[in-house]
Amino acid sequence: MYIYCNSKFIKDTEATISPFDHGFLYGLGAFETFRVYQGFPFLLYDHLERLQLAIRELGITYEICIEEIMDIIKRLLALNDCENSDVTVRLNISAGIGEVGKLAQQYEQPTILCFLRKAPTNLFQEKNAEILELRRNTPEGKVRLKSHHYLNNILGKRELKHAPDYEGIFLTEQGYVAEGIVSNVFWRNDDIVYTPSLETGILNGITREFVKKCLKKLNICYFEGMYRKEEMLSATEIFVTNSSQQIIPIKRIGSQEFLGNDGEITLKLHELYTNYRTKLLKIDEM
Repeated sequence: MYIYCNSKFIKDTEATISPFDHGFLYGLGAFETFRVYQGFPFLLYDHLERLQLAIRELGITYEICIEEIMDIIKRLLALNDCENSDVTVRLNISAGIGEVGKLAQQYEQPTILCFLRKAPTNLFQEKNAEILELRRNTPEGKVRLKSHHYLNNILGKRELKHAPDYEGIFLTEQGYVAEGIVSNVFWRNDDIVYTPSLETGILNGITREFVKKCLKKLNICYFEGMYRKEEMLSATEIFVTNSSQQIIPIKRIGSQEFLGNDGEITLKLHELYTNYRTKLLKIDEM
């Protein structure tokens, strides 16, 4: 596989990073994962905007150029013979080389990596979920960044080693529904959709924001707030969202069953997603 590494397109086996990169030593780095549908990057503007905010928060001096990123994606698609395929792209920016032990510094030469892989083919396929015993940790800064600090997610996934295909749902330390290991959570009671507030410390997912915009277009009322698991489990319809798998219906959590693939709102959202995914747009311009 060919990847992009600091201005070069090379084989993945040839890639190296410095042992003094503070992304490796201290986790100072952020990334975005997004879908490309037959050469068309979906919601790229929004992903890059979130990544820019994250690296600024981390003290990384680098201005992301959307035209440059588009060129990188096109080149990678061609080199990997994926121009007519649906792929998932990961763009990673870490702090770069820094002085060991010196944590308060600016980083002006970040390490930039970009690579792709074939996208999941089992889209809009219902899954089961499980509420995790492990609680969601709180953001280490003002808001949760999509950063290299991924241990909480990994430990959550390990808790599900008996059911690796399940999505795990975190609660906060106070017992409020937070988010999935790799997703945001929505549910429907009557004709209203609910989703946890950012005040729970969750990542503000790009697909989460897209779904909220779609709900407005469909004239479906939704609320963001602090909700106990009992409120979620009383729902008729639950779905989770992320950029790789899009909108995933949930069929079962423990002994509770939900509509899964037959969920009316989930079906409507999936249809809108399919209609929009080959359009170059920003969410706030929909």
